[in-house]
Amino acid sequence: MNVAVFGAGYVGLVTGAVLADLGHQVTLIEVSPEKINAIREGRSPIFEEGLDALLGRTLAKQTLSITDHPQEGVQDADVIFVAVGTPPLPDGEADLRYVRQAALSIGRSLTGDRQQVIVNKATVPIGSANLVEVWIQDGYREGHGGVPPQEWYAVASNPEFLREGTAIHDTLYPDRIVLGADQEWALERLKALYEPILGQTFPAPPEAPRPHGVTEVPVVVTDRISSEMIKYAANAFLATKISFANEIANISERVGADIVEVMRGIGLDTRIGGRFLQAGIGWGGSCFGKDLSALTVTAEEYGYRPRLLHATRDVNGDQRLLAVKRLQEELKTVKGRRVAVWGLAFKPGTDDLRDAPALAIIDELLRLGARVQVYDPIAMNNLKRQYPELEVEYRETAEDALDGADALILATEWPEFRDIPLSRIEAHLGRGVIIDGRNLWDPEEARRAGLKYRAIGR
Repeated sequence: MNVAVFGAGYVGLVTGAVLADLGHQVTLIEVSPEKINAIREGRSPIFEEGLDALLGRTLAKQTLSITDHPQEGVQDADVIFVAVGTPPLPDGEADLRYVRQAALSIGRSLTGDRQQVIVNKATVPIGSANLVEVWIQDGYREGHGGVPPQEWYAVASNPEFLREGTAIHDTLYPDRIVLGADQEWALERLKALYEPILGQTFPAPPEAPRPHGVTEVPVVVTDRISSEMIKYAANAFLATKISFANEIANISERVGADIVEVMRGIGLDTRIGGRFLQAGIGWGGSCFGKDLSALTVTAEEYGYRPRLLHATRDVNGDQRLLAVKRLQEELKTVKGRRVAVWGLAFKPGTDDLRDAPALAIIDELLRLGARVQVYDPIAMNNLKRQYPELEVEYRETAEDALDGADALILATEWPEFRDIPLSRIEAHLGRGVIIDGRNLWDPEEARRAGLKYRAIGR
């Protein structure tokens, strides 16, 4: 099947590369010359485990190409994905300017030579499929005059549920695939596109071995509005789960309970489950905050105040600065102190700094007059590029970041940090203070190593 994908970011690039590896003919449509050049050379412009190898293989097979000319990809496509960015506006609403640009380009390129399914893959506000239809018609009117016949195309919703760091795995072995469309032929087209994944009939690639027991993937077929709501509701629930764990952590610490044991105990209840119950300094990234804000704005547009969603966001915002409060409790004053921060990305396995808790912590430390020295195995170049004015010291290794420091704040739980003996950490730290924002270490082991150890909810 011929596939066009607008946008070569996290969602578009991984989706396009995976579909190309499954044998579809995929054209990525991108405006950034830097991304285009990198992808043509087989280099991923984003850090994602296994993506370079996947790009190299699909480029060699000539099932993947990239262009900055929309018509080259659109006119021959059976399915067209819109996977461009939808960043939040200051009021929390999603910015749809790039979706609109893509839809206008699609409209200008419509010829009626074949029926085409246009798919909202990016996370878009509820009702956006209707907007995309209107923008496609606007583009067609600009290019050809009149209105394109409705039988030429269908607009569908197919939200993504990818996690950065495991995006290839999540594309090939998803918990479910959600398809929302009003035309039966469009739904059948999308089912055919995803058939290798739904039936798990493809040979598992080396970058993402098939998990034991995965023999098929459920498909949810619904209307477009419900499909869009599924995406927002899923992310809102996961964010709420984490904020709930942090709320209970703050209570546990006050009464003398251990949040790790508490969450392990409730997570064994099959009605609850153990995932997304890790207490710490809160969630970040490009999805949870943006989607929570967009869903809140939508609810309030319709006269409903979503109190739980507001509380979820408030708890998360307060949680980030707990690490600094713990530091103040141990050092009394942080002005003039040197503080090491391990981890910058919002989670391990990615270089993504969007809404990363580490940034809020660093900003507060600098505001209070601390000297900050940082280390992250992947994300430091992004921090230098995105925040060139940030007055922090970059260190080459995790242990280098400890040299001369009075205290350490763990902001991202990269696996390599666990491998460094606590005794070595204690030897480097002038005042022996660790603020463990991710509950990575065992408190008793840290104290036996001579450290003043503070965690979240322990």
